Amino acid sequence: MTTELDVQRAHEQHEKQPGIRTMVLNMGPQHPSTHGVLRLLLELDGETILKAAPDIGYLHTGIEKEFEVKTYQQGVTLTDRIDYLAPLSNNLVYCLAAEKLLGLEIPPLAQWTRVMLSEFTRLNSHLVWLGTHAIDIGAMSVFLYCFREREEILRVFEMFSGQRMMTSYFRIGGLALPHPRGWQKRVKDFVDIFSSRVDEYEELLTNNRIWTGRTKGVGFISLEDMLDLGVTGPMLRAAGLAIDIRKDAPYSSYEKFDFTVPTGTGNDVFTRYQLRVEEMRQSLRIIKQALEGMPSGSHQADAPGIVLPDREK
Repeated sequence: MTTELDVQRAHEQHEKQPGIRTMVLNMGPQHPSTHGVLRLLLELDGETILKAAPDIGYLHTGIEKEFEVKTYQQGVTLTDRIDYLAPLSNNLVYCLAAEKLLGLEIPPLAQWTRVMLSEFTRLNSHLVWLGTHAIDIGAMSVFLYCFREREEILRVFEMFSGQRMMTSYFRIGGLALPHPRGWQKRVKDFVDIFSSRVDEYEELLTNNRIWTGRTKGVGFISLEDMLDLGVTGPMLRAAGLAIDIRKDAPYSSYEKFDFTVPTGTGNDVFTRYQLRVEEMRQSLRIIKQALEGMPSGSHQADAPGIVLPDREK
């Protein structure tokens, strides 16, 4: 890994070359989702990054160690904290793993609810990304608009679980609580307005000269390099690889939903922006299907009784 001394030496070498002046800038410690876990030491020529030295290890919550002394159900609350922009998604991954070990059959109502709220979580995360990305480049209005819609999503979470962020609503075996009264209207109100709100984001950004000037052709990385580095998600899809675990290995009844895996034709920041915007539209499509086709039934599985062996005398 590049060290601070390496960057400083490179800076000194550039200083010795006539006509070239660079700046060594400390960026961080920061992280888009949790505070203070990454520091970048950058060498800049104007707005061009010549070198970047990552300095990691500023924060470790010890989640793995805490799991050692908790029951399966107690561990759910820890998964919220892994990424507080997508707590329900982390709840779901953990619950699916534990349920597979226990051989539990999850009721359809719980599965569809998990899909619906996971897609709300995806929207929540994407809205924070788009709003903060825009304000970093100079588009303040988009930040306010995105957080306006995010507030409605947090109200949905609060209605279901009693919490806005660290919901812990998915539990091993199903859901923590039955559906609240009036949830259909709250979700429908959001579904009815959100598509037009995404249109607003695109009207403000997609053809904006400042936005395109700072995103098109920026941050290029080849698909081959991404695969070698283990890059996943929207970056791969923006480069043209149609891979999505919800389609390729469906879980929680995703196979019952009709949606498209968006892909792009470029490897820059602008293409990734376009892809994530389309992902928001697809999430809305899934939420609408879940609202209209939500099954009836129990919110929790019937867990088989566990008989412990007699202790040796």
